[in-house]
Amino acid sequence: MADRIKFMAMTILDIPSPVGALRLHSDGDAITRLEWISRAKETQTKNRVLTRAAKELDEYFKRQRRRFTVPLAPQGTEFQKRVWSALLHIPYGETRSYGQLAELIGTGPRSLAGGCARNPIPLFIPCHRVVGANGALGGYSGGKGVETKQQLLDLEAT
Repeated sequence: MADRIKFMAMTILDIPSPVGALRLHSDGDAITRLEWISRAKETQTKNRVLTRAAKELDEYFKRQRRRFTVPLAPQGTEFQKRVWSALLHIPYGETRSYGQLAELIGTGPRSLAGGCARNPIPLFIPCHRVVGANGALGGYSGGKGVETKQQLLDLEAT
């Protein structure tokens, strides 16, 4: 049995950003997680995926990149993956309501919001682009919550 189990060496890279210190996780082939941390430790990596992701985020925050191309491998339920896939289709600088996306994937707005909240790779999977039907920001699970969501929307609006 043990010979059938594949263990992946996970690597991380901490980077500073305008919305707080970020920690990127990779399985060697793709980004598996992004999280906000209290401060970025000085880390270096030879992992090409992490290096590429850090470069793409730097370009994004400098308004030089509107679309990420680094491979992503989020882990979640089939429903969550459907939500995250829908999020990837929201263009840079635009928003969609929870209701619009829920209708698109055949679920309710609250279920969709739950899928957004469990997004393991925010920024790359842009859950910050989802707002309430009346334009209210709703919630955001990254950084300082709604404050960070507003910063990201402002960044993309200019």
